[in-house]
Amino acid sequence: MVLKKTFSPEELKVVDVKPGFMGMGPGVPLLNTPISYRENLNAIYTTKDALWVATFQESSGVMSKLYNDNFSRPGPDNDGMVDVFGAKWKWVASAGGSITAGGAPIFTDANEWKEKITIPDVDAWDWETDLIESNKNLDTRFSPQFTLINGFWFERLITLMDFENAAMALVDEDQQDAVIELFGELTNVACKIVDKVCQYVPAVDGFCVHDDWGSQRSPFFSEEIARKIFLPFMKQLVDHVHSKGRYITIHSCGHIEDRINILIEAGLDGWQMQNMNDVKKLHELYGDKIVFEAWPDEFDPNDEEAAKKAARDFVDHFFQPGKQAIIGYNGGAAIACKAFADELYTYARTK
Repeated sequence: MVLKKTFSPEELKVVDVKPGFMGMGPGVPLLNTPISYRENLNAIYTTKDALWVATFQESSGVMSKLYNDNFSRPGPDNDGMVDVFGAKWKWVASAGGSITAGGAPIFTDANEWKEKITIPDVDAWDWETDLIESNKNLDTRFSPQFTLINGFWFERLITLMDFENAAMALVDEDQQDAVIELFGELTNVACKIVDKVCQYVPAVDGFCVHDDWGSQRSPFFSEEIARKIFLPFMKQLVDHVHSKGRYITIHSCGHIEDRINILIEAGLDGWQMQNMNDVKKLHELYGDKIVFEAWPDEFDPNDEEAAKKAARDFVDHFFQPGKQAIIGYNGGAAIACKAFADELYTYARTK
């Protein structure tokens, strides 16, 4: 539990600047806080008893070249990369990201997966050298997080089968058992990677697994499918991370608020969502069970009073005792506004 500390105006003194997210933007002013940013963010995920509203910028990324080269989406410098399963990736500049080259699925029937791919023996890889070298400059003033980009469930199935085939495999009774078996193997791999990260980067506080579940308007699959095919493996990974004394969140795009009960039942500590979901309603109903990455109402950044009001409104709604959210990527423009950021901090500390 974070001990409550009396607010002092000295806390608003800027003592340093953290580079902007992914090295972009003007950077994040760091205040003279009574506890570290790391302690505060960890408190939100573990006890929901933080001192101020944390933002997505108050963590630091645990890196791994081994993971990125084998499991992750490549950047523009390695366009055309082939991942550990044989899927070829291409960089899409207009989207600022990578996708697998469609039209050439590794298999079209999930029952073929054992013939077409090999589950990697990640225990044989040199994680010690990789993780220690990749994280020698890890900034532990912030909560170190390892991101399992591209995940091990639906997103991974799409990279192997293409979207239409992957979606069909979820509902085809003749393929479901094969999908479940594949997800089991992939989840075991994820747990082994968690073990390696915890072993060689003991400072790691949390993990974030990626798995997109929806379109702009609705989930890709029913609650029945989510419960049967995804929930057991999601819970397995969550329980494994928790057994290591770390928190775990999910980055899942799309309108999937109707699947919130699955995320909660899995035991996930947080959800990074997109703004087509009704985060205010979700927080009212479930904010004591899972941490949401929320965002403030829009305001004119040139109107100081409007910015302050937006900050106070955010705190009143999303920063209640035992029911605390953080400001996610969708709130990036708001926290870049000094009037909003200062009021957000001060009001949360003095309310």
